[in-house]
Amino acid sequence: AREGLNYLVIEKGTIADTIRHYPVGRPLFSTVNELEMREGTLKPVREKPTREELLSHYIHFVLDHNIQINNDEEVTEIDRLKAEGFLVRTTQGEYKTARVLFAIGAMAHPRRLNIPGEDLPKVHHTFVEPYPYVRKDALVVGGGNSAAEAALFLSEEGARTTLAIWREDWENRDPKAGAMKHWVRGPLEHEIAAGRLHVILYKQIVEISEPEVTLVTDNGETLTIANAVVFVLIGSDADLSLLKKLGVKTEPGKLTEVPVYDPETFETNIPGLYVAGHFTHARHIKEAIAVPRRVVPLIALSLRTAVERVPGTPTDTLLRRS
Repeated sequence: AREGLNYLVIEKGTIADTIRHYPVGRPLFSTVNELEMREGTLKPVREKPTREELLSHYIHFVLDHNIQINNDEEVTEIDRLKAEGFLVRTTQGEYKTARVLFAIGAMAHPRRLNIPGEDLPKVHHTFVEPYPYVRKDALVVGGGNSAAEAALFLSEEGARTTLAIWREDWENRDPKAGAMKHWVRGPLEHEIAAGRLHVILYKQIVEISEPEVTLVTDNGETLTIANAVVFVLIGSDADLSLLKKLGVKTEPGKLTEVPVYDPETFETNIPGLYVAGHFTHARHIKEAIAVPRRVVPLIALSLRTAVERVPGTPTDTLLRRS
């Protein structure tokens, strides 16, 4: 809007849909300066904002600035037009646009263990709240912050919790190499010392059944533990199908497959198609917010240049899918 563009955000869920799926009431990993839309506008009660505080911050930013977002509308197909631009089809209609910015996140496909029993109702690939599991045997599988926080939250709120984690993840202390945040590890180790949380350094989860889980530890021992609920929190991947169908090239990233793009403009090999956010190499939340601020003016400049080349061309539309 600040660049004077006609634009539309198409959101298949709700405003800030990713944040809405975070654990209820839990503080986020990131600090205020990494999350706020404008400096000084996010004012949490404590040092780090909760899911609810951040949701409110983003929703009110949209309302206060009258951001044009179509909620509950999913992009189903995008075709390149012969001259320039794209035809975007959605569950609600279709749009012609000169540029497309994909900001789709990286949570479309939770990663799976692919073992017997993973489709049982007690197995979850996201964590929302601990309260249904008080005094129940809970297993969390994973080595990142999400898994560590889920295990911590469950343990603190009365679940008999076990965290199954690879040794290299447990012993990792390097934040640049994906180590769990120190403000997560500290309370986690406190729960362990108090005997409320158990950690198993595992090699493989073998099978999940209704009353138990069988796994192999990193020293080769087979264990069967009582279990009422399993949270498999080993990461997730973006849905790149629309990008690939358009001909966007991909490459191996640090954790998963990512689109190929110009590191300065974030434009892909398809002219007029841009990417930003967690499904690119710039995965950190701070970069996910900063990159569009840098890229959108470049998109606006490219549109103005195109208009100047063709006098009388109508104003182009920027469409962003998230």
